[in-house]
Amino acid sequence: MARETWATRVGFILAAVGSAVGLGNLWRFPWMTAENGGSAFLVVYLAIVLLVGVPGLLAEFVIGRRTNRNPYGAFRALTDSRVWPLVGVFSVLTGVVLLSFYSVVGGWILRYTAASVTGAVGIGAVPYFADPGAFFGAVAVGPDAVVAHLVFLLLTGAVVLGGVRRGIEVGTTLMVPGVAVLLVALAVWAAGQPNAGAGYDFYLRFDPSVLAGDFLGVLGPAAGQALFTLSVGAGTMITYASYLGEDRSLPFDGATVALLNTAVGVLAGLVVFPLLFSQGIDPTAGPTAGGGPGAVFVSLAGAFSTLPAGELVAVAFFGVVSLAALSSSISMLELPVSFLVDEFGVSRPVAVGGLLVLVGVTGSATALDQSLFGVVAGPVVDTMLTLGLTAFLLFVGWVLGRDAVVEFERGAGEFARQLSTPWLLVVGVLLPVFLLFTLFTALGLPGVLASVGLTGTVGVVGTVGLAVLVAVGAFVALRGPESVV
Repeated sequence: MARETWATRVGFILAAVGSAVGLGNLWRFPWMTAENGGSAFLVVYLAIVLLVGVPGLLAEFVIGRRTNRNPYGAFRALTDSRVWPLVGVFSVLTGVVLLSFYSVVGGWILRYTAASVTGAVGIGAVPYFADPGAFFGAVAVGPDAVVAHLVFLLLTGAVVLGGVRRGIEVGTTLMVPGVAVLLVALAVWAAGQPNAGAGYDFYLRFDPSVLAGDFLGVLGPAAGQALFTLSVGAGTMITYASYLGEDRSLPFDGATVALLNTAVGVLAGLVVFPLLFSQGIDPTAGPTAGGGPGAVFVSLAGAFSTLPAGELVAVAFFGVVSLAALSSSISMLELPVSFLVDEFGVSRPVAVGGLLVLVGVTGSATALDQSLFGVVAGPVVDTMLTLGLTAFLLFVGWVLGRDAVVEFERGAGEFARQLSTPWLLVVGVLLPVFLLFTLFTALGLPGVLASVGLTGTVGVVGTVGLAVLVAVGAFVALRGPESVV
């Protein structure tokens, strides 16, 4: 049976944007920003998106389109090594882990949508509008959260079951524009709320003292968020690009996806933070106080309660956020589905059904344990995405090498073709060192060095030195006739 492709260029771009936009921007971005210095986090995040995310996104596009395969199949097709296909297996596992917490958050959104439709009736004695923090605490964990997670997972499976054109492309083409339009309207409305200016100050007024005091503490979460929100590092973009034709300009498509995705993320902050401050909520507080993972739910529920037609606005907002969540979750499920379909000849219905059972179990575990959820949604995902993208970049720079340049330039314009060699140098040499440094920092290496007396600048230099040493070791081991240098 012939492998499916995207019907239109716009369909691919919106599907990729949908994969990136989702809850990474509407839920995780405000949460990460609040916990990591506000405007300081925003500046570092934007820099990483531009300098790391976009080149990394193009690296995944190159691998996917060159092979027309899922990550595992791509590495098998491009090398005789037995090691590189294991990176593809790791990508499939990353997709399962991502969906195991993501579907739980999707379930939260369905609960809020349902509560809005029914007149914002609370759970038991907990009123939705009257006490948004307590309501979130009630829906976030427990058996009811498991049920909502399973419902969201079934919706995701229904879209993926439809295939690339009839399911994913049609769905995201409808979902993504709706999300953007409603966010713009909400941002305009939020600007008129009392004390909204304080929210803008927290979010947009750059405070260099935050970075001076704990730059490394901001760098790790910012890098993880950039990779998460662009959907790079897991292999979802390899999978999506594998359905592309050869006449598409990868640089143009990659830049468009990154620009639209980042715009939605920044826009989400322009909605959430003014609303948080308008209600006197500390964005750095815990979940039940309005901060943390529940920031977007608590702040918007409280804001909607002040409107004459609050229930109607809440239905519209959470309904559209549900669509945004689905646009991302379908890419996470499509990753392991394409692996089973391409490599083992499993029919799409059987692949989807089996994976729904698996993620139903793993997701239920995170829905029942808030501590486990926090670990999976934060450091586990950040580490897996960083490792995955580092491997992809090393492969493109040192195994594909000049073949990657050929794929990069296919369908691209004259200006983009001039960037192909510098791009290969960046993804093959500079970015692996940066990502390894970020990974070692997030894993606590500076703290370990400090415990033996290597503090401050000396500790940073030691961490950079180890990142360079590991990267150079990889360069030497992988260097071949087509390598970047």
